[in-house]
Amino acid sequence: MPVGVTESVAHALALVPAEWVDRQYAAFLFAGILLAGVGTLVVFLLGVAAYARRRAFHYLLITLALGALVVRTGVGLATVYGLVPMTIHHLLGHALDFLVAALVLYAVYSTR
Repeated sequence: MPVGVTESVAHALALVPAEWVDRQYAAFLFAGILLAGVGTLVVFLLGVAAYARRRAFHYLLITLALGALVVRTGVGLATVYGLVPMTIHHLLGHALDFLVAALVLYAVYSTR
């Protein structure tokens, strides 16, 4: 193993799912997360384009909320490959859910 690479990183780079993932469903789980990641990334990039055009504060808030959804998908993928422990996955997931809700509500509230 190369110097400075932890065992969990080397394990994830080999695309071997964490112990808790049933091997017969690992490909479906990976495909689902990959599709979610591509979908949220596309919507986030559309949000960035909309913000770049409008330069309005509420567009920025919505774009940040969409970015949080992309991060949430990344956390899910990292959890499947054992890079993020399940407890941290749940804490980050709920924190990101709260962040998305707060950003969207504030965007609605702050719109004139």
